[in-house]
Amino acid sequence: MSGNPDPTLVALHRFGLGARPGDRARVGADARGFVIAQLNGQVPIIGAQLPASDEATRQRHAAEATRKEASQRPAPSTMAEAGAVKDEEPHIEMTLFRAEAAARFQQLASAERGLIERLVLFWSNHFTVSAAKGAAVRALVGAFEREAIRPHVLGRFQDMLMAVEQHPAMLIYLDNTQSFGPNSRAGLNRERGLNENLARETLELHTLGVDGGYGQADVGALARIYTGWGITGPQQGPPDGGRFNFAPPRHEPGPQTLLGRTYPERQGKAGLEQGGAALADLARHPSTARFIARKLARHFVADEPPATLVAKLEAAFTASDGDLSTVTRALLEAPEAWSAPLAKLRTPMDFMAALMRAAGRAPEGPAMIIGLRLMGQPLWQAPGPNGWPDTTAAWLAPEAMAARLDIAAQWGRRAGDVDPLDLANDILGPAASRDTREAIAGAESRAQGLALLFMSPEFQRR
Repeated sequence: MSGNPDPTLVALHRFGLGARPGDRARVGADARGFVIAQLNGQVPIIGAQLPASDEATRQRHAAEATRKEASQRPAPSTMAEAGAVKDEEPHIEMTLFRAEAAARFQQLASAERGLIERLVLFWSNHFTVSAAKGAAVRALVGAFEREAIRPHVLGRFQDMLMAVEQHPAMLIYLDNTQSFGPNSRAGLNRERGLNENLARETLELHTLGVDGGYGQADVGALARIYTGWGITGPQQGPPDGGRFNFAPPRHEPGPQTLLGRTYPERQGKAGLEQGGAALADLARHPSTARFIARKLARHFVADEPPATLVAKLEAAFTASDGDLSTVTRALLEAPEAWSAPLAKLRTPMDFMAALMRAAGRAPEGPAMIIGLRLMGQPLWQAPGPNGWPDTTAAWLAPEAMAARLDIAAQWGRRAGDVDPLDLANDILGPAASRDTREAIAGAESRAQGLALLFMSPEFQRR
């Protein structure tokens, strides 16, 4: 493709979730202004009917008690009784997971401000928690995104960082609930020690980056600062059960030196201030600004983003003290963000969101979950704390592309009452190439034509 890409497609693909019928007309003549306007207003709240993380933890605790009680009952004497027992067994973790997934899919399909939802996806992946850890995280992963990520995508990075590191899902996922200060009262009494997982990932993945200038001594210092950060037992019930809790008996006593700065000891509950001060400094560190700037530029613009763009985002992050609305505006105002070709391959999640929006079909939660798994990106189940890869090459495996083709064919059949050429004109406009139009026109059926549209380079790239 010669010259700059279609700015309307940049607005809807690069900075959004894909076009719905009529969206190109809504963008109008000022594509950049259309996207920048999405920074105004409150971030939409979703899943208001869903339980908060503490309530989800209490529900899970109650379900576990029920399972334990059921396991201690006498064995059923008849097949009918066995079936009744099986039907009574609660599966609260999967119930919560599916309800959270349905709310997220619905929001992706219907969002008017696609930029906000793309930011939620970006930051949720940056601060990954994975249901692959087990049932406890599976029950909380959706609430984690709603509570620790979504409210802060246009706020301060420092506030998001604090919300993330104190969220029960993250504390469980990275094992900080098992970390005891070696010289703390609880550590000495129980002969329990330090777990460095949360500290290491805070430095390597959440703030400074792997080349951010920290060493093993800093990992140990932050791990000691984090001791005592845990969760109140769900058996205590509301309002505290299942919520973040700072336990002074588990906190390592004494001052800690992190990145050359000493954080003094605080007694009792005031010991929590040591961690808050450390995270505030990490949020403002120059390495954090550089790391976040590069990740944002890579996600939105190019696998190898222009150095000039990264520098602009880094400067905006530093000057605004990590105000993410300011940083995002700097991204949207940068000429590099509008001149780079639409070359990044949509991830499976991006692809599914674009399908829902283009086809105008309500999402079906179970089918969406299965489709994402088949394409290699199971929902909220990244294989490690570094999240899903954000480069095109990572999603080009033959098996994943074959699954993507199957999904496109399924959606083509589901939306078979839509004329594929009309839809191509509506959502792609003049960006639809001659080859794409000819392939669609030569299809044997509308369903096949839609599948060809959904697999076209113009639809697959952002």
